[in-house]
Amino acid sequence: MTETVTTAPVRSPAAPPALGGPGLFTVLLAAALPLIDFFIVNVALPTIGADLHAGEAVLELVVAGYGVAYAVLLVLGGRLGDLFGRRRLFLGGMAAFGLTSLACGLAPSAWTLVAARVAQGAASAAMLPQVLATIQAATRGGRRARAMSLYGATAGLSMVAGQVLGGVLVAADVAGTGWRSVFLVNVPVVVVGLVLGARFVPETRSQRPEPVDGAGTVLLALSLLTLLAPLTEGRAAGWPLWTWLSLAAFPGVAVAFYTVERRADRAGRTPLVPPSLFELTSLRRGLVLMVPFSIGFSGFMFVIAVALQSGEHLGPVAAGMALAPMAVAFLFVSLAGPRLIARYGSRVVTAGSVIQLVGIVLIVLAARRDWPHLDFTGLLPGVAVGGAGQALQLPNVLRLVMSEVPPARAGVGSGVMVTTQQSALALGVATLGTLFLSLVPHQGVRDALVTTLLVQLALALLTGLLSLRLPRTVG
Repeated sequence: MTETVTTAPVRSPAAPPALGGPGLFTVLLAAALPLIDFFIVNVALPTIGADLHAGEAVLELVVAGYGVAYAVLLVLGGRLGDLFGRRRLFLGGMAAFGLTSLACGLAPSAWTLVAARVAQGAASAAMLPQVLATIQAATRGGRRARAMSLYGATAGLSMVAGQVLGGVLVAADVAGTGWRSVFLVNVPVVVVGLVLGARFVPETRSQRPEPVDGAGTVLLALSLLTLLAPLTEGRAAGWPLWTWLSLAAFPGVAVAFYTVERRADRAGRTPLVPPSLFELTSLRRGLVLMVPFSIGFSGFMFVIAVALQSGEHLGPVAAGMALAPMAVAFLFVSLAGPRLIARYGSRVVTAGSVIQLVGIVLIVLAARRDWPHLDFTGLLPGVAVGGAGQALQLPNVLRLVMSEVPPARAGVGSGVMVTTQQSALALGVATLGTLFLSLVPHQGVRDALVTTLLVQLALALLTGLLSLRLPRTVG
């Protein structure tokens, strides 16, 4: 008598969730919204000030309140996504972004607008880290490389397009909304994003989620606040005592944050920002390069908007459209980025730095030659060349930073990267903006603009030198 042996079918391990085309479009749409909103108010500030009777210090808070809240909470947003599910945080953050955008658009007073902008920055911090973490966890191989390149292109294009869009919306005065339309336009976009996200964005989370690092969260927030708050508000407030005390406290708080995080890392826990993460050469060197690049980028965008409106007396449309060639050049050059990086590696970033340097020189020459009649035509060669150079840098650096981060650490890795970028963007507005506005009374708008552009030139040169230390190949 023979005995029949039945064997249960062997189940293959569950495949990781896949991010398809509609899902990738949805997360890239969400990535664009916070960056557009960081820059969209630059050309709207004069109109906001006139309508809400707001002084310069309060107007700076409209920009800084958003940027500081965004930067302070980004890493926490990434950790919460690892813990509770990235799709859940993504949808919740997007819904909150829509509601806070509505609150900004309906704000009856300047201080109400500032509060709504702070809340909008917090909503962005919940939403944006989930974009990179989802791409990292739900794509593989060539699809991940293409998705990261598209993310980088979206990020750069959004920062330029935000300023152009802001000028168009303010001048269009849609249904009599004036400057309010720069915020209200987000609401229908968020509704579409929520519908698409609920259907096409897969749920991912860390396989071994760690509890929130309370001490690290508080110390990181204090570190960023003690640095960014006085730099963004100091000049407009007249550099009161609290700004100097805050800056003096920054190094001590930063050292305390690093000490706490290193102790937790060595104890086998997962701190908010694991120091061991910086052992990844591509991440460490990419983040260092991102700081001067982002400072120069955001500082230029802020200063050129103010210079064209206050010095050249251009309207918001003309001031915004002056940067349209930069957006167009960025778009088309960034599309070629994946092929170039596959062939030439990170030397593409170095080439981009050189091209950006040429663009800045052309803008300086145009300002000296054409002022006080600097317009779209005069700026076109410089901003187009500069945009092409930026397109060879930003998407590829963002891709390189995340190239070695394991999927289990996708949330914290994306949080660290975006926090570095956002903090540097805020620093650019604070430092180069302060330099420009401080020089205007003594040198005039043209010479103050030229001096600030020369500082950006030095930052672009530093970026180029740092790019030589990047790993040659980009995963």
